[in-house]
Amino acid sequence: MPEGIEVELYRKTALKALNRRINIINTVDSKYLPKVFNSLDIKNLLEGNYFTEAKRKGKLLILSLSNGFHIGLRFGMTGRLLVDGKSAIETLEYSSSRNNPIWDRFSLEFQDGGSLSIRDPRRLGAVEINPNLDALGVDLYEVTGTALTEILTNSTQPVKARLMNQTKISGLGNLLSDEILWRSSIDPRRPSHSLSRNDKRRLLHHIKRTVYELTDRGGSHMGNLQSHRTIGGLCPKDGELLDRYKIGGRTTYSCPKHQN
Repeated sequence: MPEGIEVELYRKTALKALNRRINIINTVDSKYLPKVFNSLDIKNLLEGNYFTEAKRKGKLLILSLSNGFHIGLRFGMTGRLLVDGKSAIETLEYSSSRNNPIWDRFSLEFQDGGSLSIRDPRRLGAVEINPNLDALGVDLYEVTGTALTEILTNSTQPVKARLMNQTKISGLGNLLSDEILWRSSIDPRRPSHSLSRNDKRRLLHHIKRTVYELTDRGGSHMGNLQSHRTIGGLCPKDGELLDRYKIGGRTTYSCPKHQN
């Protein structure tokens, strides 16, 4: 479930890992690596070096190394970043509430005895070397009216699918998209090109407001709609029974009364 907000919180956690010499790579799950790399490649690349910068684009965390390489960390549905055993997020929505070190898929130890790891029960994350950022769209914190208009114009895709397309807007996932569209009074199934200028203006406002507000609250699962996203859930705005259906394979909730 980590969306751009969660990874931004991970980025802030990763700042504590900068300028600390990497002593040893303890764990590298083979499923986390691209086929062209193996655990020995990662060990040779990281050990003896240190991270110099922590950046993010969308759901991708990028750690720059002192040797000029960049490590991209993806967290899949259930991955958390821990530095010195602590994470900015203790429990992810739809993940296990247990905190078992056996789920560490990538972990390293610093020379000072501290550590960095990705703890991921479902093993859906990844470690990338020099990740290509060009394939990612505008970051969720940087969406502009011009960018949003270009993304929506001439597309027949449902607006929710368009918002979740990482090549268009990087970092918006299922929870944020439902929350934003609910706040915007826009039906997630509407063709993107059908949105009026006022619809797009309202949507942009709620993208910005929702992303920053839920960042302050601590995660994409902290929206006003979230606790109502369940079978039989009622719209917290007008009490209407929420519709439940799939868009792009993702479970979607919307209000038939005020979202149109």
